[in-house]
Amino acid sequence: DEPQLLDFAYRRGIPIVATNEPYFAGREDHEAHDALLAIAEGRLLSDDQRRRVTPEHGFKSRAEMMERFADLPEALSNSVEIALRCSFRPKATKPILPRFSGEGTSADEDAELDRQAGEGLRARLAAHGLAPNLSEEDYRARLVFELDVIKRMAYSGYFLIVSDFIKHAKLNGIPVGPGRGSGAGSLVAWSLMITDLDPMRFGLLFERFLNPDRVSMPDFDVDFCMNRREEVIDYVRERYGADRVAQIITFGTLQARGVMRDVGRVLELPYGQVDKLTKLVPINPANPISLKAAIESEPRLSGEASADARVARMLDIAQKLEGLHRHASTHAAGIVIGDRPLEEVAPLTRDPRSGMLVTQFNMKWVEPAGLVKFDFLGLRTLTILQTAVELLARRNVNIDLASIPLDDRATFEMLQRGETVGVFQVEGSGMRRALVDMHADRFEDLIALVALYRPGPMANIPVYCARKLGRERVEVLHPKLEPLLRETFGVITYQEQVQQIARELAGYSLAEADLLRRAMGKKIKAEMDAQRGRFLEGAQARAIPPATAEAVFDACAKFAEYGFNKSHSAPYALLTYQTAYLKANHPVEFLAATMTHEMSNTDKLAEFRQECARLGIKLEPPSINRSGILFEVADGAIRYALSAIKGMGGQAAEAIVKARGTEPFRDLADFARRIDPKLINRRALETLVSAGALDDICSERSTAFASVEAVLATAQANESDRLSGQENMFADAAAEPASIRVPKVPPWTASEKLQKEFAAIGFFISGHPLDEYKDVLKRLGVQSYAAFAKGVRAGMTSGRLAGAVLDRTERRTKSGSKMGIVLLSDATAQFEAILFSEGLANYRSILEPGARVLVEARAGVEGEDLRLRIETVELLDNAAARIGHSLKLYLRDARALEPVARCLSETGDSQVSVIAALEPNGREVEIRLPGGYRTTPQIAGALKAVPGVTAVELI
Repeated sequence: DEPQLLDFAYRRGIPIVATNEPYFAGREDHEAHDALLAIAEGRLLSDDQRRRVTPEHGFKSRAEMMERFADLPEALSNSVEIALRCSFRPKATKPILPRFSGEGTSADEDAELDRQAGEGLRARLAAHGLAPNLSEEDYRARLVFELDVIKRMAYSGYFLIVSDFIKHAKLNGIPVGPGRGSGAGSLVAWSLMITDLDPMRFGLLFERFLNPDRVSMPDFDVDFCMNRREEVIDYVRERYGADRVAQIITFGTLQARGVMRDVGRVLELPYGQVDKLTKLVPINPANPISLKAAIESEPRLSGEASADARVARMLDIAQKLEGLHRHASTHAAGIVIGDRPLEEVAPLTRDPRSGMLVTQFNMKWVEPAGLVKFDFLGLRTLTILQTAVELLARRNVNIDLASIPLDDRATFEMLQRGETVGVFQVEGSGMRRALVDMHADRFEDLIALVALYRPGPMANIPVYCARKLGRERVEVLHPKLEPLLRETFGVITYQEQVQQIARELAGYSLAEADLLRRAMGKKIKAEMDAQRGRFLEGAQARAIPPATAEAVFDACAKFAEYGFNKSHSAPYALLTYQTAYLKANHPVEFLAATMTHEMSNTDKLAEFRQECARLGIKLEPPSINRSGILFEVADGAIRYALSAIKGMGGQAAEAIVKARGTEPFRDLADFARRIDPKLINRRALETLVSAGALDDICSERSTAFASVEAVLATAQANESDRLSGQENMFADAAAEPASIRVPKVPPWTASEKLQKEFAAIGFFISGHPLDEYKDVLKRLGVQSYAAFAKGVRAGMTSGRLAGAVLDRTERRTKSGSKMGIVLLSDATAQFEAILFSEGLANYRSILEPGARVLVEARAGVEGEDLRLRIETVELLDNAAARIGHSLKLYLRDARALEPVARCLSETGDSQVSVIAALEPNGREVEIRLPGGYRTTPQIAGALKAVPGVTAVELI
């Protein structure tokens, strides 16, 4: 075709251009690109039917192009000319924001900001009062100062936009966080309801947020209720135009482990081999290691590559692909708002799930393009707080979390005991220990703890505690530091304190001090040297001895390496306090709300179940007649949510609640008549039975389980009748449902019942497998895990525990030997224990899921975690038989003796005697059965199921 095209171009005078279709840099990258295509399509490299390109699709060099188009030099010249014409470097654009008031001017926005801030401050002070030692004039002066800075920097519109969508959320009952980041330091923000902490009361600085000496956009990160965040975004789209609001794209990249798995799959390497190799790459989410560095640092990786050409090929391809984009998604929080259709500002795409516009510029490039980012974050804690408040309102207890006292005695007493399960930010054992050591008794302690409990400043927690409790003197480097560090007992805790120190000791303005703080944080030597000179000079002018000034500067510089922003710590401490307040004063509603919003996390639900038990709060099992879709509160107890049962989901739970209406289900037939079989399938129904949710209409779970097929068949028949009845005007809608033939099946043992319950719920709710062993455990000197853990933290190193085995996994250690990880449960907790190769070989057959075992363990504390190592294991039944019991059976009459004897004959011989008690003529007669028997709590349970046995007692 080329001669015809050239002829056509010459006849028409159309310039010709030499092109190349490159997909990769050079021929050496062809195989890696081919693998990338296979990864993208989910195909194998060997698949001949997939899309391919050739090695010729690399980027041609100048020499290659000149050789290929030697007969058309003008085509090459034209290519160069086009390339020069296309060379364009976009300029950074000033921030583009819509006018808050439509077609108004910036002066109009300034006036509106003045008005709203002034009115807002009056309302805030009327509601909350003045901070101690401050006058209304102090507040007014600070407000005027901030407004002046905001208007000079032309950010009035930004503040008004943020305030507007937050006010909209609050007016519509959408929970909004008290603040996040440095924005909480702005009095204007507090006045506009953007934040909910008085910055003057808590010593928060505006200059930490907006610095006239450091021109950058203000950045309010706003937390919203997790479930209703989208409503706020919808409001913004409606107010400013859907074509002017967009999410921000993010790109997922191929990282070391992931790219190894992807390449290994398309090369058809065995999964186990690839999995083993990827696990040799260290994990560090904060600073991911490159594959090249992993190979250099891990000799086993390079050794495998030397020994196996396929592994070498995989690692070579993987290194070439590492860091490339794998997929696109949307930023978790970022939204941009423009003053014009965004297609005029940035390339766009659409989110396939919501249909909302998405910028194709990522976070790094949206700002230079002129787009202003607003962070709309979803925070589960706000949703939990709102749900708890709504549950309280149902029993006419109305709480405004913005108005609760910040010195509630019950709240701080609970925190001092470290009872923080479910409390925002302070659930970890390290945080709990710090609260106890600190004897936290004021809101400022929580602010300090949020700031200090991080790598680096964590070392100052013991100093803070010792000084607070008077065990150590509070010392400062100069008297002028005392009022600045009084709140934190002489410990530099916040970045704002560094700014205040620079102002008081060296004459910095707070804006200049913010630049000092940033320089210290970046540790750039030239900047640090300049700032040191400026600081020492200012200190000398204030008669501060040079040695003292040097020491203060060095202390501030050291702190700045890990310094924390008090303006962020304070609002998050408020959320901690609010959750603690609700737990301390209204634990039932708080835990019900927490469980509702953690129901997809079985481990957390199990933890909250233990907390309910510790607090004496009854957790009622699920019931199709009494449970709701979510966790609910009734008569001081928490009722388990239908949608939290495994395999149910919200739709099926909603269908049951809707079908129930105000009339409880009477029996299986009534249930079958009213449910929708399209929403409640066999698996969901079996899970409901296993969870005990049908106990109200069929008390024997084994019978209900065996009736599942009949219930579903009846439900489907009734559904067909309903559909045909729509066309039959004479259908008898009031007809009673036909009864369901209930099969006769043996009842589940207590053990079976609990195991099925565990499978359906994720933990034991109606009892625990160890319940029947209570007397045995006492005689064996077994500790609960909760008591054992407390002892270990106090210095104990070994103990005797019992547990039901929930799971056992095995893996290889670095040395290549096998180790086991066993998940156990007792009445106080679920806990993990490890055993190494010899122990695993000895006890593997015992440690099967469902087994109840006695464990001798050694333990220690590593960081915040307890580490248990199993020394020996024994089945609890064997231990029970070893210590021996007499067994007393209460029989209805003598006819029960024969089946009892059969049951006992299957247990094996032992030394334990069995006594049968009958009551002929109302007088108890005891019969000692001949011989000795093996008796355990499990055997006692089996005897209880024998017809005619009314009770079994271990004596």
